[in-house]
Amino acid sequence: MAVRQGTVEGMELMLDFYKDKKILVTGHTGFKGSWLCRALILSGADVTGYALTPPTDPSLFKILGLEEEMHSVTGDIRDLDHLKKVFAEIQPEFVLHMAAQPLVRTSYKEPVYTYETNVMGTVNVMECVRSNDCVKSFLNVTTDKVYENRELGKPFTETEKLDGFDPYSNSKSCSELVTHSYRQSFFEDGRCAVSTARAGNVIGGGDFALDRIIPDCVRAAAADKSVIIRNPDSVRPFQLVLEPLYVYLMILEKQRSDIRYAGSYNVGPEHRDCVRTGELVKLFRKYWGDEFKSEVKPDGGPHEAGFLRLDCEKLKKTFGWKPKYHIEEAVEKTVEWSKAYLAGEDMTAVTDRQIRVFFR
Repeated sequence: MAVRQGTVEGMELMLDFYKDKKILVTGHTGFKGSWLCRALILSGADVTGYALTPPTDPSLFKILGLEEEMHSVTGDIRDLDHLKKVFAEIQPEFVLHMAAQPLVRTSYKEPVYTYETNVMGTVNVMECVRSNDCVKSFLNVTTDKVYENRELGKPFTETEKLDGFDPYSNSKSCSELVTHSYRQSFFEDGRCAVSTARAGNVIGGGDFALDRIIPDCVRAAAADKSVIIRNPDSVRPFQLVLEPLYVYLMILEKQRSDIRYAGSYNVGPEHRDCVRTGELVKLFRKYWGDEFKSEVKPDGGPHEAGFLRLDCEKLKKTFGWKPKYHIEEAVEKTVEWSKAYLAGEDMTAVTDRQIRVFFR
């Protein structure tokens, strides 16, 4: 059941597919959500977002003026009654669930909030999908950290045990199980295709989150300071933010027409692009300039996995997909966007250009 999607024509046609389609995106005010909504706006989709106010200041959501370009609803994913009203009003055909507490370190500080958001938030969204027959295609975005990681140095496949270590990772494992239970219990009749996507670490312009290496690099470079590298030898599946977003939209589209595409998929870069954090910082310096400085300084923080790599053969074989960019190009695009932002350029134009180049 292979479908060739990694072609130029496939990418352009995929965006065309969403013209006038009703799609609800939770977590739309975040970094990934903002890039996704801008791509959907360019496609002509009828986009509604449901999320809290942007989690950072500055935020990509505000920089791009997305509130003026789409139906943006301010709401807490834990508020089931409000979420039900939005579903009833919008009647979406496609639902993409990305609302989450997304940071490992924050999950150690606020474990209850993390579980409430990432687990019960998923329950609430699934309950709304169950209660609205208009929804025909649903995707829950989780993380590469859902797997039990025994640091064996091998990539994870979709069949491996779910058991994240820290509260964030574990809550996302639970979110996977919630989705699986709802799929088996309520959607075996085929009225709605349900999938999950386990995505690797994303980088790109407009990420202003704390405790992420690339945003830390940009902030340090802008202030002419050294970036602090906590774990230079940790290996992560870094990829440009547009890579997984394309996959999410591809899965939603394909399973809408054929429910056999529904399932759980790893979404990550090629193995050669799973690099150490220290190597990523060196690449950042290559594209930013020799004036960029870094310093290794472990801070004795909470446990974080040392090795993460995803086996994406299932995604490749099912859809004929492959990543468009390698890690060098992903870092180059990130630096390009960040320098344009610091120079005061029109960031909607810069963002649109990167989206169009990627999808073209």
